[in-house]
Amino acid sequence: MCGLLRARALCRLFAAGAALCTVSVTVDAAPPAIALLDCVVIDDNAAYNDASVTQSQQARAAMASTELRARVDQRGLYKVADNRPAAALIDGFTKTQDLSACNGCELEIGRKLGVQRVGVCWVQKISNLILNINLRIEDTASGQVVFQRSVDIRGNTDQSWRRGVDALVGLLASEPEAAH
Repeated sequence: MCGLLRARALCRLFAAGAALCTVSVTVDAAPPAIALLDCVVIDDNAAYNDASVTQSQQARAAMASTELRARVDQRGLYKVADNRPAAALIDGFTKTQDLSACNGCELEIGRKLGVQRVGVCWVQKISNLILNINLRIEDTASGQVVFQRSVDIRGNTDQSWRRGVDALVGLLASEPEAAH
């Protein structure tokens, strides 16, 4: 009986020690820094838009950009960088090309900001009913794409755009290897 009690006590002691070792090993690393560029709108029907439609789409793109940055930062997926130190470089590129397809200019912006990753967002508007929001994240050192997803949204409203951003961030959160 005494030997059995002693064995149980040793087992409890061993289990407690193992649990302490496990707890001390798990340390959360700080998330890598990312520059999330403003979302751009690619409108297949832009020639048919009046000024108010174009203006409302640009406002939604700005809202989606802000929402994307906030949600990525809030969820701790990345440390979202302030893009203002590269504003002149960004402005120079946007005057001559679309940042979602600029053949590496996004990497130059990311390097200027000193971040490990750069994210490019674009919204393709096929019609007022069918749109998709896209996000591509690249490693600034290698140029390798570490995440690229698209979500379809229905309806050209603030609410549908926000839901699209939420869905993209959910996809990003489900792929932790994209952040490391």
